[in-house]
Order: sequence, then C-alpha cells, then structure tokens
Amino acid sequence: MDALQAELDVAFEPQAWQDPARLAEAVRGARAWIVRNQTQVTAELIAKAKRLEIIARAGAGLDNIDVAAATSAGVVVASTPSQNSLSVAELTLGLMLALARNIPAADRHVKSGGWDRLRFLGGELFGKTLGVLGFGRIGFLTARRAAAFGMHVLAYDPYVDPDSVPVVESRAILAELDCVMADSDFVTCHLPGGKETRGLIDYARFLRMKPTAFFINVARGEVVDEPGLIRALEEGRIAGAALDVRAQEPPGASPLDRMENVILIPHVAAFTREAQHRVVASVCRDVRAVLSGGEAVGYVNFPKPKR
Repeated sequence: MDALQAELDVAFEPQAWQDPARLAEAVRGARAWIVRNQTQVTAELIAKAKRLEIIARAGAGLDNIDVAAATSAGVVVASTPSQNSLSVAELTLGLMLALARNIPAADRHVKSGGWDRLRFLGGELFGKTLGVLGFGRIGFLTARRAAAFGMHVLAYDPYVDPDSVPVVESRAILAELDCVMADSDFVTCHLPGGKETRGLIDYARFLRMKPTAFFINVARGEVVDEPGLIRALEEGRIAGAALDVRAQEPPGASPLDRMENVILIPHVAAFTREAQHRVVASVCRDVRAVLSGGEAVGYVNFPKPKR
C-alpha cells in the first residue's frame, strides 16, 4: 500500500462505509476503489463514479459488490479469491480441535482456579466424518488438512464436478446437503452469501445432525438461520458450534454469548499477517496495472476497463 501511495494520489477512508453520503463523495472522482467486505458497492454508487476503471475487492466474497452494474458500466471488478484461503482453512481446523477438546471452556475453568479434569473429557478427530459445505478452494484446503487427521470427508457443492482434481485428490465424497448434515461429526460451512444460500442452514437442517456433532461457520453469517441454531443448541440437538461470522456484524447480545459449548470470534478467519499481505499486494498490483493501461490478473468480469 505504501508503494501504491508513492505512485498515485491515494485517499485512505477506512470509516467511509459507515456513512453513505461520505462514501459517495469520497469515491466520486476516483479511478480505482479498493474495498473490503463492509463497503456496499451499489449500482447507484457506481453510476456516480464517471472516472472509475476498477473496483478491487481485498478478499474473496463479492456479495457486497454489484458486479452486474460494474460490468454494465465497463468497470473491471477484481478480487483475491485464493490469497486468504489457507488462513481460513487453518482456522477451521483450529476451531474443530477447540470444540472437540473443550479448549476455551477448559482455559476459563483453570484461570478461575479450577482443575476438574473429568469435566473436560473431549473427543478425537481421527476416524470422524467431516462435512464440508461449499467445495471451493477453502473447502478443498480444509478437506486436505482434515485427511491428515485421519478424517473421512463428505462434501456438498452442486457446482462441483465429482471427477474434478480437488475432489479426487482430497478423496471427498460428494453428497446432497441433507446427507452431509446427517452423516457428519463436524460440519464446516464455506458457502458464499447471496439469495441462493441465505438461511439455507436452518433449524430443520440442524435437526438432521447427530446430537454429538459440531457446526462451524467461517463463510457468511446470513447462510445460517441464527434463531434456528440457538434453538438447536438450547435443545441439545447438536453438541456445539463455532462462529467466525454473523448475520449482523458486529452482532447484538445473543443467547449464544452465554453458551459454554459455543465459540464466537469476530470475523478473523482471513486475518493473518501472511494472508493480509498477499491480499493487499494482489489488489495493489491489479490497480497499478489497470491504471497504467495493463490488465488485472485477479479479474472477475474482464481484465481491462471498457469505458
């Protein structure tokens, strides 16, 4: 980012997403936007930016960007779909281990003066079945790492070819969503946001899970019907959950806050020093290329602006 600022006139507005009027003013005359997941890049916003050539998303998801509107306006949309995948996959395994071994609760117990070993009898990952919802790069990397623990892998993704290299290499078995929910000991969600997936994992689907199974979401909060998850946990329908993302961020007070078998973290799956360096380096490279008359590497619609 420092190198980009040395070459171009860069306005750094980290809080502008919270004020639509301020955001519209900040981006009106810009030739390039670099945004994260909080900034809502709407058709109306794009229409006001007459000089815009590229929107660079520092991250993987595009649910906060009206890609169709950008394409119609001839604006390049670029993203970084793989630069933070490894960090997310590693955190997913970390959350699985934390749930299986009751690590957060045991930590709090000892720090408060306790030493009740029997209370924290945990379980192993070895021999268990992992259900992966969404078998893109993150799902694939998670499956490969789970295999190293001796886990069996089921995967749900209606857009993945069962004969594709990631499926064959990871030895994952593709199955219908309800089958994955029912047959897995751990279910990890890596599905994108959007109309197709909003509320997809609801109370009825949690009822299909084993009462000994755990649910982990490191994808998009809106994919999970949170009241349904709370009900399933309160009724003991599932053993526990770990959530990195929520439907509303930051979330308000919730019954989840008081549950010892629930781990809550603030959307940090991609937040490692290594991943953030790769992400920012990638978007800066593409912005520099497009504004110099070249082509973006991580483009979503087309490599050069058409306006």
